[in-house]
Amino acid sequence: MSMADPHSAPGFTDLFGLAAAIHADAPGRVNLLGEHTDYHGGFVLPAVIKQRTRVQLRARDDRRVRAWSAGLSHAVAEYELGAETPVRGWLDYLQGATVALAALHAPIRGFDVRIESDVPLGAGLSSSAALEVSILRALRTAFDLPLDDVALAKAGQAVETQFVGAPVGIMDQMAASLGRDGAALFLDTRTLAFEHIPLPANADVLVLDSGLTHSHAGGEYATRRRESFDAARLLGVAELRDVAVGALPRLDSLPPLLARRARHIITENQRVLDAVVALRAGDPARLGTLFNASHVSMRDDYETSLPDIDRLVALAQGDPGVFGARLTGGGFGGGIVVLAHAGAAHDVASRVAAAYASETDRKAEAYFLK
Repeated sequence: MSMADPHSAPGFTDLFGLAAAIHADAPGRVNLLGEHTDYHGGFVLPAVIKQRTRVQLRARDDRRVRAWSAGLSHAVAEYELGAETPVRGWLDYLQGATVALAALHAPIRGFDVRIESDVPLGAGLSSSAALEVSILRALRTAFDLPLDDVALAKAGQAVETQFVGAPVGIMDQMAASLGRDGAALFLDTRTLAFEHIPLPANADVLVLDSGLTHSHAGGEYATRRRESFDAARLLGVAELRDVAVGALPRLDSLPPLLARRARHIITENQRVLDAVVALRAGDPARLGTLFNASHVSMRDDYETSLPDIDRLVALAQGDPGVFGARLTGGGFGGGIVVLAHAGAAHDVASRVAAAYASETDRKAEAYFLK
């Protein structure tokens, strides 16, 4: 969910005739480590970014919803609560939120809502979860709903899996709902136990958007998920979380493609646990090595990268100011996450983006966590 210039866009009163009563927001996120592990009950390590989705809302006395999104709406869209119908666009995330609340028997009325965001679309920074959580936060406040932050994240996931049709895990929504500036969210996606771990003071984290957009709704993402569960079934487990790295020799019994899919998830789970140790020890060199290993696994075993993303990662890894870099997000486009030496992030971004532009004619937009 990305926006146009908010200063040239109509305000809430311009759109709906009255002032907004509720303001809410939620951040995008970058996943430091733990890719494609969340739908197998595994471990993830996301961190929130500065970019956010912002919602202004006012409750109505009927069941009508009127909505406008900066950059994505030419006119106010409308629908009736209870008559939500997918339209394959941004409004589905709003409709999915009201459907999810209805499934929870959470009493709401109609409302007017204005949305704007600077979380980039298709960059692997979870613009959809930022939208879902910001809307759900606004509705929780407007109608005094008894939902805690974990319940809100679960409702956000239901928006995607049950209404939009994207078979995502719960990491993105948990990060948007529970993430804190300056910390990674160490999350067990099976139990939803979580811990905030400070980001290293002796390193910087940045994201470089490759300029290749992606989508989780269908396509290769769904194929990888299906293949990974086929592997789990042949290994006799419900989720690959239950296969430890010590059991990797068991993968020799699988068809080669399924063995590669399973190996990525099993080793990626371990990389998250190792990354937590590195964060606590203040060891960015070790963390960077884990970033690099994760990218190789995503590229070769899970096959979610693309040639130009591999090129961008290689340029970052080759920069003298970088500890490590990897594709972040579901893959097939999106951005990379880079662990740079403290104070070097902006210079690294400039050098890598310039080299990438000269080799691909694409602009790599940079986003910084601090």
